[in-house]
Amino acid sequence: MGRKIFLSLVTLFSVTLVVTLFAASTTLDQLKTMIARFAPVELRADTSHLSSGDRAALPKLIAAARVIDQIFLGQRWSGNEGLRIRLSADRSPLGKARLDYFWLNKGPWSELDENRAFLEGVPEKKLPGGGFYPEGMTREEFSNWAKTLNPDARKLAEGFFSVIVRDKAGFRAVPYSEAYKSELQKCAQLLREAAHLTDNATLKKFLETRAAAFASNDYYESDLAWMDLDSPIDVTIGPYETYNDELFGYKASYEAYVSIRDDAATSKLKFFGDHMQEVENNLPIDPKYRNPKIGGLSPIRVVNEVIAAGDGDHGVKTAAYNLPNDERVVHEKGSKRVMLRNVQEAKFASTLVPISKTVLSPQAQSSLNFDSFFTHILAHEMSHGIGPHQINVNGRATTPRQELKDLYSAIEEAKADVLGLYMLQHFFQHGYLKPDETRLYTTFLASAFRTLRFGTNEAHGKGMAMQFNYLTDKGAFVKRNNAWDVNLTKVQGAVRDLAHDLLTIEATGDYAGAKKMLDTLGVIRPDTGATLKSVSIVPVDIRPAFATANESERRQ
Repeated sequence: MGRKIFLSLVTLFSVTLVVTLFAASTTLDQLKTMIARFAPVELRADTSHLSSGDRAALPKLIAAARVIDQIFLGQRWSGNEGLRIRLSADRSPLGKARLDYFWLNKGPWSELDENRAFLEGVPEKKLPGGGFYPEGMTREEFSNWAKTLNPDARKLAEGFFSVIVRDKAGFRAVPYSEAYKSELQKCAQLLREAAHLTDNATLKKFLETRAAAFASNDYYESDLAWMDLDSPIDVTIGPYETYNDELFGYKASYEAYVSIRDDAATSKLKFFGDHMQEVENNLPIDPKYRNPKIGGLSPIRVVNEVIAAGDGDHGVKTAAYNLPNDERVVHEKGSKRVMLRNVQEAKFASTLVPISKTVLSPQAQSSLNFDSFFTHILAHEMSHGIGPHQINVNGRATTPRQELKDLYSAIEEAKADVLGLYMLQHFFQHGYLKPDETRLYTTFLASAFRTLRFGTNEAHGKGMAMQFNYLTDKGAFVKRNNAWDVNLTKVQGAVRDLAHDLLTIEATGDYAGAKKMLDTLGVIRPDTGATLKSVSIVPVDIRPAFATANESERRQ
């Protein structure tokens, strides 16, 4: 009751608050320019082949995904919900633009502008701890407190699924199941309703176990069920990625993807999963760091996205993902790669094609190729599942994520990129794929500029800057007459060297080495900056309208 009264009062006075709070913030014209960096696209997925049960379950899953948006807003920043209410009350053109850009970023910070605020009355930059930790909490404060806890309490505090709050006694770890209880109960009910409607046994099991996990805060069993999911409707929903925790990289953000499986494309890619152990056995790293058994066959799914939400739908859009992040599940079952084909096609057409016309030399432009773009993203996602996962540092069992902390995401994304190239080169050399080095490396070069435009504050962008500079220093990428080309005589060796360096950093948990590499190479150099400036009018990414999701909800 008290909370409802408070929200009503906020709504009553919000118009005045907006005028006062944001009087000197970003102008309407500036916001229009910022929004225009995202090309509007309509995403559709063919649902005609779904069974009647799956067709009935689909709107429930879409509704559950929309609940995830509400949880993620609080994880992004504790002040987001109140800010959203105030912004929603301003129906002027400027107010609508502010709310529009707020939803695009899931908060008041522009991701393409190094997470700087585009509104006044909020922190100038995104808080490194997001909504996971008390505002102002330092790494040192957290570490000193965590050392005082018993093993179980420390595991919760440092684990994926807890929020840290400040109280009279100091700090306290609150399980997600308590922190987001209301939203998770609503989401769980929708998942159970969908489970009741579907006639697919593996989807039913995943939805039921994931609904239970929302209450228990234990996601292990439902992660195993997600790995076994074999359904025309492909669903990913829950807390997964840790990019938004920039203090430690501990805390998982909630995200959701509801998609329709592309069976024809999926069947063509099965051979990747069949050769992962072979790639692991040939990684350019000291053999003692290779995994002699990387777990069961790693499933690959090619899907067309119906809706994305939460951490899956803010700023630059996800083109593929590799989950889960629980090393226990990865060790036991591997990890699953999900390729969002309709998203990738939209990105390629809206951003990469126009970028290539400026970035690449005339002769290189003819080598730009969607199949190479798609295949490298697949190889990138496969590469997350190989290399070091369980390591030993000074006699202590640990993981690269725990040792590299806030640097892990950038290093891991760079590792996946370069190992993807290394893997495809291995396939070329062994006759698994028709050799096509020119198209592969040229498309990767053009795509590098697409990623660099995300900014070096973001893990993918910083990781790409480091790769780009490393490969340029090795002579693999060359700029001539304001355009870039690949040096095919040097690129393979440079890729191998970079793969070796990144794998070794992860295998040894070398935080200092990771920091040195990212600090020295994870920057935009003048030559690169000039090229990026030349493509500034090209959209940076896409802004999907979820047409199939909206139509499915209207038919319900």
